[in-house]
Amino acid sequence: MQFRKLNPGKKKPPIEFKETDLILNNDGSVYHLNLLPEHISDTIITVGDPGRVYRISHYFDNIEFEINRREFVTHTGTYKGKRITAMSTGMGTDNVEIVLNELDALANINLKTRRRKSKHTRLRIIRVGTSGAIREDIRLNSHLVSNYAIGFDTLMYFYKLTQNETENRISDSLQATLSLPFRPYCVQGSEELKDILGFDMVEGNTVTLPGFYAPQMRNLRAEIAFPSLIEDLNYFHECDAWITNFEMETAGYYALGRILGHDVISLNAIIANRISNKFSKSPNKTIDALIRKVLDRV
Repeated sequence: MQFRKLNPGKKKPPIEFKETDLILNNDGSVYHLNLLPEHISDTIITVGDPGRVYRISHYFDNIEFEINRREFVTHTGTYKGKRITAMSTGMGTDNVEIVLNELDALANINLKTRRRKSKHTRLRIIRVGTSGAIREDIRLNSHLVSNYAIGFDTLMYFYKLTQNETENRISDSLQATLSLPFRPYCVQGSEELKDILGFDMVEGNTVTLPGFYAPQMRNLRAEIAFPSLIEDLNYFHECDAWITNFEMETAGYYALGRILGHDVISLNAIIANRISNKFSKSPNKTIDALIRKVLDRV
């Protein structure tokens, strides 16, 4: 009696990313951004304010795709023959964490098989935002490129971030000098993008804070815990790095960009000076000038 050998066929490789880790919508798009891989360019300009996306895409030669989902607005089109995506993130590093992880998934995970792609795609992510200067010599309405970003938020306590010697020195020195109950994280942005986009801008080092009022020393009715923070940051100096400005997102961009393997740079329209207590009379003009500069250089 002859037995026929059964052919079980090829086994499917195990799913790498579970449904509760990589959450997809019914159309296969990533959960929060509602995007498919074909919807984004490798060059992405991000802004906090959803309304500012329209101020970028207004200059596009054409818009091939647009979608609004929560605070995340995405327009992809071309500008002088270059395919560019403009996207809003909302405010804060918590939103940045969602955006960068889902952009990375679009670029580097096969959403159908739930497995990482064999070839890594390195995105160019350019934050165009507003910021307040904490040095009197940084004039209103100037444009500043962030060399280092220092995070005063807790996001990187949940990730394994590798810092180099200079970054560790800045982090340790800030904690010691300011007597902080936590250790800030410090990450350098993309030197390549800084040279391409910010070669004629003010070069600075940016502190990212987890709020707009008390963290940025705005004292209304709630008592603040670090009343001398602006002055302390103004005088801080380590590894030839002076703190120049603060805002709410850049450190999250730089840290996740390093972890996920993307080129990230933050460009800031300086619309306030916290030392002279002056606010720009034409913030929209300053932001639009920065947008045009980025579009022409990217």
